[in-house]
Parts: sequence; C-alpha cells; structure tokens
Amino acid sequence: MNSYLIIGAGNVARRVLPLLKGSGPVFTLCRRTEAMPQWRTLGALPILGDLDHPHTLLRLTGLSHTVLHFAPPGPTSQDDTRTRHLLAALGRGTSLPQRLIYISTTGVYGSSAGDWLDETSPVRPHTARARRRVHAETQLRAFGRRTGCRVIILRAPGIYGEHRLPLERLRKGVPLPLENPWTNHIHELDLARSVVAACTLGKSQRVYNVVDDQPLPMGEFYGSLAQHHHLPLPPFLPLCELEKILDPFNLSFLKESRRIHNQRIKQELHLNWCYPSVLSFLK
Repeated sequence: MNSYLIIGAGNVARRVLPLLKGSGPVFTLCRRTEAMPQWRTLGALPILGDLDHPHTLLRLTGLSHTVLHFAPPGPTSQDDTRTRHLLAALGRGTSLPQRLIYISTTGVYGSSAGDWLDETSPVRPHTARARRRVHAETQLRAFGRRTGCRVIILRAPGIYGEHRLPLERLRKGVPLPLENPWTNHIHELDLARSVVAACTLGKSQRVYNVVDDQPLPMGEFYGSLAQHHHLPLPPFLPLCELEKILDPFNLSFLKESRRIHNQRIKQELHLNWCYPSVLSFLK
C-alpha cells in the first residue's frame, strides 16, 4: 500500500486529505505540538518537526512512498534552505521516496506585461520570494535526477477559497493599480485535486501550471468580489503613487501582469475544474 508524507500542513493539505482516503497512511509534518491533535482528527498521522531545524527531521527518512511538499521557503534567506533540509532528510536512507509533488508559484515567470505564458516560458523571477521558489525547483529536479524519484512541480497562482479571499483589503479600502494588471487564480479544491492527479498521472521532471480557465484584470477580480460581498470598490491609483503608500511585499503583487495557459495539466492529468473561474465560484 502507498504511504504519503505531507510537508506544509495548511489549507491545501486539509483539502488533499479527504481525496487520499483509502489510498494508504498519510503522515503530516507539524511544527507545533498543539497542532497535532487536529490532524489526527482529520485522519492523518502527525510527526513533530521543523524544516528550519534539520535535526528534527530524522524520522522522515524512509517513511513514505510519496512526498507532497507544500511548504513555502523561509521569508528571509536568499535560497530555499527548507527544501534543502527536507531533501537531505529524505536522501539519508536506503528507501527513497518514489514520487515528490511540489507546489511552486507562477511568480517564477515574473511579469510578461499581460502576454500569455506556458510551461515552456523561461523563468524570470522579479522578487526574492520568487527567486527562492526557483531555487527550490532547481534543488528538487536535481534530487529527482540523482535518485530516480519522480519529481512533479505544480506552479500555482493566487490560491483562493471560501475563507481565503482578500475581503479585508476591500474593507480597508487599499488602493488598486490604475494599470489594471492581469491576474490568475485557482480554487484550493482544484489545486488539491491537481496534487492527487499528479500522483498517478504526472510525468517525471514535469512542470504543470495549475491555473483556472479565465485570467482576470485585477480591477475585474476585485470588482466582482466587492459586488458579491456588498463592499465598496477601493480607489485606483497609478503605480507611482502606490509606491509611496504600500509596503514592498504588497506592491510586488501589483507590479506583475501575466496570463497563464493551462492546456498541459488539463490534457495530461485529465482535469476539469470544479471552479473554472473566480466568477463561477462567486455564482
């Protein structure tokens, strides 16, 4: 029977767990002891460990057939040391994982000024956050080549769900860019379904864009949210004005504009989305 190890016990992991029911035992890495009971309740087998402290990862060696890596890089380092620590732990034993699914980000493409991109487009990360993701992808591919592990990379855009919408931003009236960049999205359930499909159908060393069918101008995205939740639409300002009032982290999301193709994942993993667009979700 297969066994799974989830690294990054968050919303996507909660969505994945029910989809793996009956497939084999599912272990989850937990950073805090107090988080472990809720994962037991959800049907997982929690293991205490922290990717920032490699000595706590010894129990991961030889533990699972399939690794589902959802953990983001650390917020400050230039490289993704968390992925490095994970791969070191997985590679210690004689029994290595056969599959590793990693959720990366479409942010690795940088901005295309609204032009269409696909998996063959070069990565041009504009932020330190995206560069750490590129470093993670590079490490994982090298691990796959070295060990024979089937590594599959899922590049996700803005992830949303019923309790994962930027409504607080609307309530605070944070301005939006007048330039109205293109944005891409995926519902967290469809992302979880992609993870499970990749376990059986994903090709080795393959990248898949996990985006829905309808990129949206940022103004239309926030306008639809505002209308649905009866909230006022914030003002629109030029980027040069937003640079004076927003912090660099939030500003970075407003400076990039791209539209992402999803033909590869739909053709190779045979997926149709539960929510083909944010607009269908709101309906």
